[in-house]
Amino acid sequence: QLQLVESGGGLVQPGGSLTLSCVASGFTLEHYTVGWIRQAPGKEREEVACISRSDGVPTHVDSVKGRFRISRDRVKTVWLEMNSLNSEDTGVYYCVASQSAGLCVPSGMDNWGKGTLVTVFS
Repeated sequence: QLQLVESGGGLVQPGGSLTLSCVASGFTLEHYTVGWIRQAPGKEREEVACISRSDGVPTHVDSVKGRFRISRDRVKTVWLEMNSLNSEDTGVYYCVASQSAGLCVPSGMDNWGKGTLVTVFS
């Protein structure tokens, strides 16, 4: 009944841009912490960006600061704008959300989408 669906992934050349979107159904994202977590083959999962329900301030991991931007509306949709993509950005990107997590902690995210694949390759 609770579902997050990502879209917007694909193949992009280095230096290119993509914008991912995540749409919630079955529940509203109002008062939820929302974010994006990615995983590349052979690497640990990494929280790329997050908006905490505690303060509503977007945060981004150092490796994407200045290149990626997370945004959201109040109830339904989360976006991840990605610019200046490089090969290290390749991976499956998951939209995540939590009603109980007041901070942006990956282990606290109890709602996950199925992911969308981003491949940066020339």
